[in-house]
Amino acid sequence: MARHPALPTAPLPDRRSTGFLLVFALAYVGGVIGYLPFLTLLLPIKVAAVAGAGRLGVLTMIVVAGALSASVANIAFGWLSDRSVAHGGGRRRWLAGGLVATTLSYAAIGAATSSTGLILSVVTFQVAVNAVLAPLLAIMADEVPDAQKGLAGGLLAVASPVAAALAAALMATALLGETARLAIVPLVVVACTMPLLLQHAQPVVPDDPPRPARAVLRRDLALAWTARLFVQIAGSALFVYFFYYLESVAPTVAPATIAARMGTVMIVAYSVPLPIAVFVGRLADRSGRTKPFLFAATVVAAAGLLGMAGAQSFMGGAVAFCVYSAGTSVFLALHASFAMQLLPDPRHRGRDLGLLNLTNTLPGLLGPTLTWALATPTDFDGVMLVLAALTLCGGLVILFAQGRR
Repeated sequence: MARHPALPTAPLPDRRSTGFLLVFALAYVGGVIGYLPFLTLLLPIKVAAVAGAGRLGVLTMIVVAGALSASVANIAFGWLSDRSVAHGGGRRRWLAGGLVATTLSYAAIGAATSSTGLILSVVTFQVAVNAVLAPLLAIMADEVPDAQKGLAGGLLAVASPVAAALAAALMATALLGETARLAIVPLVVVACTMPLLLQHAQPVVPDDPPRPARAVLRRDLALAWTARLFVQIAGSALFVYFFYYLESVAPTVAPATIAARMGTVMIVAYSVPLPIAVFVGRLADRSGRTKPFLFAATVVAAAGLLGMAGAQSFMGGAVAFCVYSAGTSVFLALHASFAMQLLPDPRHRGRDLGLLNLTNTLPGLLGPTLTWALATPTDFDGVMLVLAALTLCGGLVILFAQGRR
């Protein structure tokens, strides 16, 4: 029996066209649009409409249930796409099925009229959207050569600002009601993902140098998992509490004014890292070294968090947050490509990436808990210092990886 299963099509040379990288980046934009506008803006509005005074409790239940279901679903669909590749079917069929399921889940969310119905529909949504994301990232591992993964990872950084801009546009258009907003999102997701679905799977030729021992790769992947977990804890905490942080450093500014300014800060914070991530990803590809760039990115992110701890005004906190966002965005973009080069077995790429995805869901529980324990409504200094230390630890951990430079 062959050591590795045959892939569905003949392998390509060791380079992919810029067009393919852009098509994949567009598909990833679609995947992020699938969840970010809903979870950040549309869901809180829906919860308030359904639960009323009990909205905080319902939202908390949704966050916990959603994180758990997303974690399990990402691993499961990654494994299922691995099995599909092993039997010659490829991963795109799972991606297509996930798109259909995501569209149906949005319809179910729109139809929910009770708290229980909304919780169940959001859990279904989390399963469906991870049926899109799990095979999508595994396709990158299969079809983008290691020599181009840094650039491909940098291009992934465009997803969050585009998704955030769409969310802002949906909310700014007064003529759109809840039903229209919930219908537009899955349509955009399908439009972004369709070009990749229409292309046949074309796996790359393995690198010529011998791969490091699998035991080394498994150890390195565990280090990469730990590093990303540390960095993501800060991101999850700020995702939930950023508004309250800005209130703490600008107590004389009205909350409505802070909310209006916060939108501008988020757009700048998400947009500035884009060219930086693409440029650094290209540098990493050319130099063959990714770890120094990953560590440098955590240093920048930690410096931003330290600046947030010392800020005494809205502008100071906002600028420091943008510095943090630049560092962490570059780290996460490069980390995705770096981790893919550490996967120990091509037969289990989807499953292993699903396990790596736990570093996105677990911080959603850890970050807010840490903030609740260390911060007060008027003082976030202590938690920012701890988050800075954790972020820097993430950068240090990655330096111990031996399989890749």
